[in-house]
Amino acid sequence: MNLQEKVLNELKTVYDPELNINVVDLGLIYNVEIANDADVTITMTLTTPGCPLHDSITSGVRYCVEGIEGTRKVEVNLVWEPAWSPDKMTAEGKSYLGR
Repeated sequence: MNLQEKVLNELKTVYDPELNINVVDLGLIYNVEIANDADVTITMTLTTPGCPLHDSITSGVRYCVEGIEGTRKVEVNLVWEPAWSPDKMTAEGKSYLGR
């Protein structure tokens, strides 16, 4: 398993506490970039710009990736464009909501 796969796998342990769906299946992770074989940049969003759990979710993302052996620097970029919508969810994420 390469580092990008490890990162995506580990990100599935971070949940949106309001929806109880992990950030990958919820469609919040837009991109995972690996530079210099160990520096990880994650581009993500939240379901709404005013999300009260902003710090909790982004900190959880950073913390879980920092715990992966082989990572050095971890950066989380929170973006609002493109805006999140339920269409960004995986089939598994949609099944959690009965869609």
